Amino acid sequence: MTAAHPKLILLAICLVALMSTAGVAMPYPILAPIFVDAPADGFNHFAGLPPKLLLGIALAANPLGILLGSSFIGALSDRLGRRRVLLATLTLTLLGYLLTAWALHMRWYWLFAFARFLTGVTEGNVAVARAIVADLHPQLDRARSFAILNAVLYMGWLVGPMIGGFTLPLGEPVPFMIGALTLLPCLAILLWVLPETGAITGLAGKSVLATVREQHAFRLLRQDHTLAALFWMQLVFALGVNAFYEFYPLWLVEFARLDSTGIAWVTAGLCLVMTLSSTLVGKLGMGADPLRRARQQAVMLGLGLLLFAALPPAAGLWLMIVLGLPLAIYNAVLPSWCAERFAAYGQGSVMGLLSTIFCISNVTIAILGSLLTLLDTRLTIALGGCMCLLAVIMLNRLLRSGREA
Repeated sequence: MTAAHPKLILLAICLVALMSTAGVAMPYPILAPIFVDAPADGFNHFAGLPPKLLLGIALAANPLGILLGSSFIGALSDRLGRRRVLLATLTLTLLGYLLTAWALHMRWYWLFAFARFLTGVTEGNVAVARAIVADLHPQLDRARSFAILNAVLYMGWLVGPMIGGFTLPLGEPVPFMIGALTLLPCLAILLWVLPETGAITGLAGKSVLATVREQHAFRLLRQDHTLAALFWMQLVFALGVNAFYEFYPLWLVEFARLDSTGIAWVTAGLCLVMTLSSTLVGKLGMGADPLRRARQQAVMLGLGLLLFAALPPAAGLWLMIVLGLPLAIYNAVLPSWCAERFAAYGQGSVMGLLSTIFCISNVTIAILGSLLTLLDTRLTIALGGCMCLLAVIMLNRLLRSGREA
């Protein structure tokens, strides 16, 4: 990164991340009420399918797009520059929100799912934001910078669901219209503050298509056995996390009897805990042994999800908020370690791989979890806990092998 004003660049990226993440997070408290707790019509009973299955497809559409985008957007920023790629993807995301709002207004389920997919493709740009933060090292401490960025991302997850939950009564398209508006100041901030950075000399002269084909995130798995082992561990862990992320709103509707406003308040509490926890990690640093610290948090999360699935609603609400603590610490520690350990492969590609892992798990659990919810939503949450504990076993093997050194 440029030597001038690295803190200002970090601030700009954090502001962009806050507003763009708020737009991504807004659908979380409103999709379950739209499909499961609303009068039956041709939208939430499209093609005669169960509303829970339609909800699962809608949940999967967006991360499926993010999966596609994350596999190459980070690497593309290594080739074309961070600023140019962020501007392009944010503009397309804005248009995607407008299309989603139109689909809801017209009650066209197929267009809604398609718009969520297209929006997801360009929402894969979080890898670019993380790459910019990684580029700031050594001018700024990498672990602290990642923790600050994560704290801001969690704030977006706090603000977004509250906006979505409180504005849903005004009309189903309204939250997505607001999501589009939040991206306008993002574009202005990028144009004003962010310099063009990130181009890798070795990629000069290659076409965009050649860069996507040769520099996509999955190529890293063939180049580094440690990264490949970490990929599978993180994929299993992310399956567990997303079983919780995707289906706790449905649990809140079915068992806690909350509407979109109630879901927004609970989500705000969860994200507030995650924000404060990530800020604390930023002040204290990663510690001497980040992977073992990540393992501790994965154990806590896995056991917590199993307990959450078994508790009555009143106790489950409090436990759900507390689970933000291990989630936040894990999400601050692991990306920072990866950025340091695998920096030679390009920060855009490495952060893109982490985003890709998250999206693969997101799509997988959205479909599998929606099928399990036809039996009992708590089965999906319990499956998430089992996946987190399985990831702990895989991480133990990686630590014993010494390949993390």
